[in-house]
Amino acid sequence: MSLPVPSSDALAASHALQRLIAADIERHAGAISFARFMELALYAPDLGYYSGGSAKLGKDGDFTTAPELTPLFGAALARVAAAIIAQSAPRILEFGAGTGKLAFDILTELAAAGVRVERYSIVELSGELRARQREKLRDFPQVEWLDAFPDAFDGVVFGNEVLDAMPVQLVTKHPEGWQELQVTVRDGRFAYLETPADAGLLAQIARQIGADEQLPVGYVTEVHGVACGFMATLSRMLRNGGANAAFLFDYGFPGHEYYLDLRATGTLMCHYRHHAHADPFYYPGLQDITAHVDFTAMALAAQDAGVEVLGYLNQSGFLIGAGIGELLLRTDPSDVKAYLPQASALQKLVSPAEMGELFKVLAIGKHVALPDAIAMQDRSHRL
Repeated sequence: MSLPVPSSDALAASHALQRLIAADIERHAGAISFARFMELALYAPDLGYYSGGSAKLGKDGDFTTAPELTPLFGAALARVAAAIIAQSAPRILEFGAGTGKLAFDILTELAAAGVRVERYSIVELSGELRARQREKLRDFPQVEWLDAFPDAFDGVVFGNEVLDAMPVQLVTKHPEGWQELQVTVRDGRFAYLETPADAGLLAQIARQIGADEQLPVGYVTEVHGVACGFMATLSRMLRNGGANAAFLFDYGFPGHEYYLDLRATGTLMCHYRHHAHADPFYYPGLQDITAHVDFTAMALAAQDAGVEVLGYLNQSGFLIGAGIGELLLRTDPSDVKAYLPQASALQKLVSPAEMGELFKVLAIGKHVALPDAIAMQDRSHRL
């Protein structure tokens, strides 16, 4: 691959992480699940991609998220937050807050609208990102950082591109059934090893994929057990509260669109210095590793844990329903220098050819109603 060459310090860190992963493989009789490999590659203390010290987001990082494109995204979410807060409590919880830009934009917009936020809690695993968040949000005393889920919660929850970074297991279809793709070391390099899927994994495959007769032999895909577990824990927190809603933004599909023969190699993708590729073994610790989200599996996990699916829609419908077009018009179109960058960013967020259709929004919760302009865009029937 023609990718930027890492610095000597970055290479040293990656090599240290590779030794750590190889030692873990050795301790587990020569193979670990891909989920375990992905967990270590992303979250191993001090060395993993999200727990290390390198920049992740923006022009100096590996990818750009919606809040980094324009403050209009956060302002639109603030409008929705205000509608939910009016029905519940003046509290917001965000998972994986990135640079803190989304929290900054939401709190700024709500303050301008006269909406009081009593507490804005952030659950963040990355020490480097937590430090950036503290600096970005230093003027908002209501912000706090948590290491785990609260037992119960009333208010609004946001998670932007959280589910896609959760470890997945990889499976491949054989004539006799599904096999797991584990990770081993072969000739000094990480490599896949096909092993029989255990009963727990087979049950997860049956729940996610269901009838698989149309899928060809050799088909490879992801199983989202960790993300389903996250959804169950999130849903229990909401179930224990009074009135609340959680909004999860990510790229993905409902199950019937996910497991198609046209996706015969799965959706696993890596991001390094704004280059996308499919090799998860390339310099572990220096690149992001993601998979598309199975939103049907996420919705079922929420329902099983006792909360409602309030809505499922594409990002375009959500943002337009939240009034992002009106927010753009607060910038005078005749001020071309100020207006055009914001209009261009909005186009990227809502265009079906960009993020508007690929990115979806799953809303779960209890005892609240979505704003009418968003509820009318609901596609829950497609889950």
